[in-house]
Amino acid sequence: MSSTHFGFETVDERDKARKVRGVFDSVAPKYDLMNDVMSMGLHRIWKAYTQTVAHVRPGFRILDIAGGTGDLSLGFAPKVGPTGQVVHTDINEAMLREGRARLLDKGVALPTLVCDAEALPFADGYFDLVSVAFGLRNMTHKDKALAEMCRVLKPGGRLMVLEFSRVAKPLEKAYDWYSFNILPKLGGLIVGDEGSYRYLAESIRMHPGQEELRQLMKSVGFGHVDVHNLTGGVVALHVGTKC
Repeated sequence: MSSTHFGFETVDERDKARKVRGVFDSVAPKYDLMNDVMSMGLHRIWKAYTQTVAHVRPGFRILDIAGGTGDLSLGFAPKVGPTGQVVHTDINEAMLREGRARLLDKGVALPTLVCDAEALPFADGYFDLVSVAFGLRNMTHKDKALAEMCRVLKPGGRLMVLEFSRVAKPLEKAYDWYSFNILPKLGGLIVGDEGSYRYLAESIRMHPGQEELRQLMKSVGFGHVDVHNLTGGVVALHVGTKC
């Protein structure tokens, strides 16, 4: 029986997806509000930067994995135009419902699909761009998920991975204090769930750092991977180009 990590806890691999689903079922209704509070609005800047670096053109086919409440999908949709396509996906149905409702409220109707990043239901070489924002660290087999993302990209297509990463050394103590003392309390006050935000802090520490993730992406078929450190390494954007 294989095990993996759920934050700092060791769990059976088969249980991780269920536990992650429970976290997002709990936080989905106030996910956007909590993101604004805990990042002091910076998550909007990080996502806007990702959209700028993506250089989306009319006609692009884009797959937004772990798309959640739809921030990236919403930004990409007007750029692909009527000849392009943005597919909004998430493994968590509660998050996807929140995202679809938000997109429709904005007048944007996109294909929306519950799917597992480790077994994507799309043809080889279909997409020009794949994005995953703050979702990779929750996946049980990151290598398998990244290989699937590579598979569905066209040759020369790009993967954008926006994720929490390793902060610069001078920021470590302050960042750890905030993560383990303040963040769970904010989760308790705003969402009524301290545990989910304690898991968030732990999952960030267990996620590969910038160079480790870059090498992992290269190992599954990305020939070149750029790393953009944002806000002192609190977040990193990895941009991989498929060979």
